[in-house]
Amino acid sequence: MAIAHYIKEIGRGKEGARSLSREQSCDLMLQILNGGVSDLEIGGFCLAMRIKGETTQEMLGFLDAVHSCLQKIPNPHHQPVVVIPSYNGARKLPVLTPLLAASLARAGLAVLVHGCQTEDKRVSCADVFKEMGIEPLTKINAIEPGVVAYTPTALLCPALKKLLDVRRIVGLRNPAHSLVKLMMPVDGEQYLVTSYTHPEYATSMLDTLQHMKANALLLRGTEGEPVADPRRTPQMQWIQQGQIIKTTKAAEGPIVQMPQLPAIDAKSTARYILEKLGSDTNLQIQGILSACGLEVV
Repeated sequence: MAIAHYIKEIGRGKEGARSLSREQSCDLMLQILNGGVSDLEIGGFCLAMRIKGETTQEMLGFLDAVHSCLQKIPNPHHQPVVVIPSYNGARKLPVLTPLLAASLARAGLAVLVHGCQTEDKRVSCADVFKEMGIEPLTKINAIEPGVVAYTPTALLCPALKKLLDVRRIVGLRNPAHSLVKLMMPVDGEQYLVTSYTHPEYATSMLDTLQHMKANALLLRGTEGEPVADPRRTPQMQWIQQGQIIKTTKAAEGPIVQMPQLPAIDAKSTARYILEKLGSDTNLQIQGILSACGLEVV
């Protein structure tokens, strides 16, 4: 079954486009993920959605489809798992997502980081993990407390990775770039640490997380990565079962003192992270642990 009738609805331009229902969006995304759609149709869908923008109901429908196709990570210990999507990497600042992940694991949590390289000129989380001795999973394994696991997107859902790769051809993001930041890839209880880059996505991501009744930390990311900018505290919202339980406002005013940061390359960043792992946990880590009902050990 083709998706031309859906493209006709969403592709009428910014003012004339019509939004799809959750059920329609799920059907559309399932056809894409199941490989029943031509490359031309996928390109049309991506461009149409980029112009129109996704509604909450469309995102929920797309997520329904993604979750039905995911190879989920087992959680045999039935303990909270922190899920951190990492898809942007570093260009101007070092990518410190591995520091967040390793600090949470040191506090006793199981931590799953998933991602893939979306821009060749950036240093990725996977690059830094490799320098730290953490290799990507090659098969679906159970997640263990106190351990960081890095899972490539292609292992969780190859078709979703293919949709992400469309950006390399057309040069524009598509709904997959939001889906990977919202999806729940673990069986059982999980706590999502996710971020937005552009302010307009703050409201839409929050609304989607609330409809999902998710447990999550949503923050203004650093170059798209779900970690606080080391130079100033961004806005953060802690969400429990879809309800906002705490909001930290963004720091205002000029930066008083620049922190000492490593060079952006993977080796320097990995060395810096390994040196800092014994430091005091920051507000971001304390908030995640509190949401999981745990304390820093």
